[in-house]
Amino acid sequence: MSKEEPKELRRGWTTGACATAATKAAYQALLTGDFPDPVEITLPKGGTASFALTRHTLSGKSASAAIVKDAGDDPDVTHGALVSATVNLLSPGSGVVFRAGEGVGTVTRPGLPIPPGEPAINPVPRQMMRTAIDEVSQLNGGAGDVEITVSIEGGAELALKTMNPRLGILGGLSVLGTTGIVRPFSCAAWIASIHRGIDVARAVGLSHVVGATGASSEDAVKARYDLDETAFLDMGDFAGGLLKYLRSHPVDRLTLAGGFAKFTKLAQGALDLHSARSSVDFEFLQDLLRQENASADLIEQAASANTAKEVLDASLVAGIDLSGPLARRTKDAVRQILRDAPVDVEVLITDRQGKVLGETGFDR
Repeated sequence: MSKEEPKELRRGWTTGACATAATKAAYQALLTGDFPDPVEITLPKGGTASFALTRHTLSGKSASAAIVKDAGDDPDVTHGALVSATVNLLSPGSGVVFRAGEGVGTVTRPGLPIPPGEPAINPVPRQMMRTAIDEVSQLNGGAGDVEITVSIEGGAELALKTMNPRLGILGGLSVLGTTGIVRPFSCAAWIASIHRGIDVARAVGLSHVVGATGASSEDAVKARYDLDETAFLDMGDFAGGLLKYLRSHPVDRLTLAGGFAKFTKLAQGALDLHSARSSVDFEFLQDLLRQENASADLIEQAASANTAKEVLDASLVAGIDLSGPLARRTKDAVRQILRDAPVDVEVLITDRQGKVLGETGFDR
């Protein structure tokens, strides 16, 4: 039987692209009395995209348009959300002013591309909207002095599933996107959020940050240290994304916390700890057992194990705890990834209940 060809994943549109289309439609209605539907926008790296309007209203010097976001096949929390823009005419010379409507957050901490006090509308979407205003002005004789209020229906609740609260973005989601296009299942957005988390931590003067692979390992760190919420970077599987950024953007102290299997892969040198992108090398675990003077039978048994946990459990039955040695080997691998960055590292190996099984200190 022939193997089926993998289905090509469908691309979608960023929140910034949707907000731009809504802005363009609303402003054009203000100048002409008619909403373009569909409305076409220019993408930052060339090309255009068209969007159908879900609803629109026009009243005096104010117009609103809304678009349902289609993120394609990307598991984006904003897929299907209603993104709207209300455009109000301002007095000459006012320029373009951005406001956060319902469901769009406000920046409250330094270190992000947008300063505190501003709506969480990133630089590229802002420029996209300014470009759209300019295009409509040139075609229809407008001055381009407008207030743009972007809203995302249900955004405050959706934001709780993102890193926004930790980054100090309060009240809703961020309006994001650098190309206007969502490329499905890209890791770039998660890694970018880790980088922004480090930027914010450094900007507010935090000297100790945490990279955890999941909620239970993060809880273990919270039980140990009284750290600001901003210190927790939601590393997940992207250890490389965190560690490589810390090379050039160091902090004084880094605690890494994760389970035995994930950190086995990190100790092996894997930078992406997801099960689909890296795997446990059981020869590595056999070597760790040899280091701990395990019996030949236990070492041989490890070769046919199904999981790293199976090896750990068998070693514990034999009176050998591999968690401590693995923590040390993980730290060695992390130091190699960090190179000469002035970051003191601590590694915690945790179980699924958040109990620390093995650890290293911060000493280099």
